[in-house]
Amino acid sequence: MPRRGENIYKRRDGRWEGRVLIDSKYHSVYARSYSEVKQKLRSYSVKSMNDIQTDRNTVSDYATQWLAAVKLKCKLSTHNKYSNICKNHIVPLIGKRRIADLSSANIEEMLENRSSLAPKTRSDILCVVKMVISYAQHCGCNCQLNLRALAIRLPKGTMRVLSVSEQERLNQQLIAENSLRSVGILLAMSTGIRIGELCALQRKDISFDNGMLRIGATMQRIQIDDENTRTKIIISEPKSACSIRDIPLSEQHISFFRQYYEDMPERAFLLSGEIGHFVEPAALRYYFGKVTAVCKLDGVHFHTLRHTFATRCVEAGVEIKSLSEILGHENVKITLDRYVHSSVEFKRDNMEKLLAYSPSLLPS
Repeated sequence: MPRRGENIYKRRDGRWEGRVLIDSKYHSVYARSYSEVKQKLRSYSVKSMNDIQTDRNTVSDYATQWLAAVKLKCKLSTHNKYSNICKNHIVPLIGKRRIADLSSANIEEMLENRSSLAPKTRSDILCVVKMVISYAQHCGCNCQLNLRALAIRLPKGTMRVLSVSEQERLNQQLIAENSLRSVGILLAMSTGIRIGELCALQRKDISFDNGMLRIGATMQRIQIDDENTRTKIIISEPKSACSIRDIPLSEQHISFFRQYYEDMPERAFLLSGEIGHFVEPAALRYYFGKVTAVCKLDGVHFHTLRHTFATRCVEAGVEIKSLSEILGHENVKITLDRYVHSSVEFKRDNMEKLLAYSPSLLPS
């Protein structure tokens, strides 16, 4: 008969079942008698612990298993990024090491070996290493390594934001270009959408009756394992659920964009005006670079338009929660920390407001 505290009981079908907890998971064994199931539990436990203690799997082994496990859980572009990090950095440097023997010094040495890379890239490498180790531990590997304290310090750069005069100069040049690409850039500047989202837009995504722009897809070029081609263009859902959104258009915007888009076929891409033919992000960046060169704007990238849009909204007094949803952010903290840049003029105006409210703050 089972003793109190034993996880052994007799089933309705007459068999005995025993359960053992190993690595936070319960495992069941079955037998015809209590003594037989107890012996199986003892053998199972000893065997499992020996397997854990003698785990010979390398970092490369677990990285391969982890990539296969997460393939169905993440976007193709994200999985592609993980694969490249494993292939180009993790496997060449620590892939042959047993993951059970891995130490913090090994990880630090790996990161030091890649010191010439950008801090963001090194941070991504560290992030993938942590996920591979976490997966190995979940699989029962006796790896006690804890990398929570290890991090790559990312420099806080200053994002370029167009001044009002620079934005007006760019607007005039884009209108003078009078092409679907230049009009698309004006649409991005007016709504803060990302370049991939703009390239994926079709006529069906803009409703002039409701005055709404629907963002439901993004375009990007990713690397693939193919003998004939190394990359391909994919159109997929945006980077997060929050990025799927409806952006209201002003009456002025509706009037301007209607003349270019209204007569297009529903499935036509806005940047080409054709069905099945699109302008990819790299081509649009090249075109944008030529336009900004004509305007003599230095240090301007396409993403500058998104930051400029957010900054103009804040200067105009747009409520932050609404701005965050228009930009497709998960929370307002991202909007405030990364996309709101106060111009000198805006700061000066606020100082004037403060003194107008309380003149006594001036020194006597």
